[in-house]
Amino acid sequence: MTALTSLFLAQEAAPTGGGPLGNPLIFPILMIVMMYFIIIRPQRKKQKEQENLQKSATTGDRVITIGGAHGVITSVREKTVMVRIADNVKVEFDKSAIATVVRETTPPGAPTSDAAK
Repeated sequence: MTALTSLFLAQEAAPTGGGPLGNPLIFPILMIVMMYFIIIRPQRKKQKEQENLQKSATTGDRVITIGGAHGVITSVREKTVMVRIADNVKVEFDKSAIATVVRETTPPGAPTSDAAK
């Protein structure tokens, strides 16, 4: 035997897997699953909540638009809402422009704003 042949014969065979993480496809699959639960799923949930908030906006609700305008909804149409932002000032916005609906909650037994005046 030559020295070169003995070097090739002396090498050990590569391991053939044999374990739950032996498959090289496990890591990319785990990455996709983790991205779904960490990024995609919470974003979809937040988007659905925002859509429900915009659909449930009714006349009399206090709202804040995505542009920062505060006002009260005076009328609701299919795709738009009229918002009173000041006395005798009404602006028409798309429903998608509603960022939040302000719900003033007072603790039980606390005086209301009318009683405080």
